[in-house]
Amino acid sequence: MTGVHVVARGWGWRHAGRRRWAVADLDLDIAPGERVLLLGASGSGKSTLLRGLAGVLGDAEDGEVAGELTVDGVPPAHARGTAGLVLQDPDAQVILARVGDDVAFACENLAVPPAEIWRRVDDALDAVGLDVGRDHSTSQLSGGQKQRLALAGVLAMQPGLVLLDEPTANLDPEGTVEVRDAVLAIAEGTGATLVVVEHRVELWAEHVDRVVVLAEPGSGPAVLADGTPAQVFRSHERELTDAGVWVPGVPPAFARRPSAGSPGETLLTADGLAVGRRPFGAKEARIAASGISLSVDAGRALAITGPNGAGKSMLAATLAGILPPIDGEVRATDALRAGARGAGPHAWRSRELLTRIGTVFQDPEHQLLTTRVRDELEVGPRALGLSEAETAARVEPLLERLRLTRLAAVNPFTLSGGEKRRLTVAAALATRPRVLVLDEPTYGQDARTWRELAALIDEVRAEGTAVVFVSHDRALVDALADVELALGAEVAP
Repeated sequence: MTGVHVVARGWGWRHAGRRRWAVADLDLDIAPGERVLLLGASGSGKSTLLRGLAGVLGDAEDGEVAGELTVDGVPPAHARGTAGLVLQDPDAQVILARVGDDVAFACENLAVPPAEIWRRVDDALDAVGLDVGRDHSTSQLSGGQKQRLALAGVLAMQPGLVLLDEPTANLDPEGTVEVRDAVLAIAEGTGATLVVVEHRVELWAEHVDRVVVLAEPGSGPAVLADGTPAQVFRSHERELTDAGVWVPGVPPAFARRPSAGSPGETLLTADGLAVGRRPFGAKEARIAASGISLSVDAGRALAITGPNGAGKSMLAATLAGILPPIDGEVRATDALRAGARGAGPHAWRSRELLTRIGTVFQDPEHQLLTTRVRDELEVGPRALGLSEAETAARVEPLLERLRLTRLAAVNPFTLSGGEKRRLTVAAALATRPRVLVLDEPTYGQDARTWRELAALIDEVRAEGTAVVFVSHDRALVDALADVELALGAEVAP
């Protein structure tokens, strides 16, 4: 299949229940085979446009549409199979239990001959570097591996329009280059039109024909800038930086705050720790990482780094009391335990964890509980029995600080990926825990919200909170970490 022609004429979309349009009055023309890097501040409608082009925004019950959006002259919903979309959340695209079957799913629905399907599956898995085997369980993949899996499923389709929403967000540095090169090779080989949303701008800037920057809805014309990468970044650097767009060669302006006092007391220790999962009914656990010893200290930040599949998220979840240790132990000191039952966080009740350890998952949707942003922030304070006034005193500043005030009455599940991430960080902070555990906290953030999130995390650290964060974001590690724990190579399947 060759590349398709994309046209938007006055196109817009408003999610059901929203007053503001996610995208409004968009005019855009993308030629067949063109490679486009789609940029814009968090919440500017990038993901909405990709979903519109893939034909998966829904019907009148899901929102309101204006203007015209076509793929090769027809509405995207009438051209299913023409576009392949990789979502921000890779978990949302895992369908089947085995890796090979999951990659083959779209091809089967497109009636590709069976012999051709499995050739495509193997080629796609090889292209994205997911070398776990066709029969490997999808439930045992890390977040980064699921991201590769989702991309492999799209590449196997060989669509005329490839739509990628933050395709490298949870990948290690080597994986980002491997995935980018796989996408470019497929686009080159098939002539497919490519539209990529990516905050790692420098990764793609030299490999695309065009950069299109969306403005925040209501701030003026829908397109803030449009041209070759050199033209856009040279002519609009200040404007883009002010709008929160990452510009190659312009680092985030961030200054670490001094601590309020000397390094604080130790709150958590781990010795000879092995982390992983024990599948239901299985005699043996699946170990993701072992031999780990560390301490978590008040007023200090511990960064957990390493390649995809090295066990970073498992370690974070174990330190947070969500998963039990497979071997060794995690112990809370008296300073943190202070009346909670059991020496380790895994033995604590959820209410006991609330003020002791706050957790932000890699996938924001895994911890959303309510139908309004404000209600989401109030869950923790209400569970602690705080009054209306005390709850508001905690919630309102967080809404303002993380640019969520205008979204306070919105359903959290309709937020952009970056907005969901800021919401879950705010919800964890609302209970004022002594330890804060974050898994990829800057995933999906523009330059402006990156600075605000980093500053907020650093502020709570400087005030005495112990911070543990998992990240592939080297800029964040360099800016915040007092100690870096690099886990080893990927565990063999």
